[in-house]
Amino acid sequence: MIETDKLTKRFGDFVATNEITFEVEKGEIFGFLGANGAGKTTAMRMLCGLSIPSSGNATIAGFDVYKQTEQIKQNIGYMSQKFSLYEDLTVAENIRFFGGIYGLSNQQLKTKSQQLIHDLGLEKEAKKLVGSLPLGWKQKLSFSIAVLHEPKIVFLDEPTGGVDPITRRQFWNLIYDAADRGVTVFVTTHYMDEAEYCNRISIMVDGRIKALDTPRNLKNTYHAESMDEVFYALARSAKRSE
Repeated sequence: MIETDKLTKRFGDFVATNEITFEVEKGEIFGFLGANGAGKTTAMRMLCGLSIPSSGNATIAGFDVYKQTEQIKQNIGYMSQKFSLYEDLTVAENIRFFGGIYGLSNQQLKTKSQQLIHDLGLEKEAKKLVGSLPLGWKQKLSFSIAVLHEPKIVFLDEPTGGVDPITRRQFWNLIYDAADRGVTVFVTTHYMDEAEYCNRISIMVDGRIKALDTPRNLKNTYHAESMDEVFYALARSAKRSE
């Protein structure tokens, strides 16, 4: 579903994303990790068709990142690290608004809206302004709307920032459900325990992918007990090579 080959983004003399190469399979939960400034957001913007690469190649759901950016946008969902719904609209109004943007028919909107509200247990909150909801509910609603149109891929940019551990776990149950339906999930996170929930993860350091494998294999490779230890080992290695 995602295939990149030496994908690179430069801003003048600064190389934000340096020749990254990887593949992501259908229905896979793929974690994209790295410290702030490592190049994660730049890479995600290219994969979403929002930024044209400087060099290299990539296809998203079979579409070329240079020539078919509109087709890419029609086949993906996106949730930013900053809450992306309209807080001055109600829950139901947000669902209708974004469903309309995604091109759903009135009948599809009615059916999917009722199902989404039921699945999230928001029947009593449907007519409330989204701004009045707790952050955890906002994030779960935002994710559910991002996959409302049944995209082939959903991109999640640090989706659980600021929510409590219980809500984070509930959010990940939504991710598992989407993956079970065949949706490919591409997620960035700075919570190392969340990296363990992914099928595979890549770790970016200074614009390059320094490691890519399953969490178990990475821990074995770096003789680590946790993904925190793997991350710190890679960071120390990068400093020594400077």
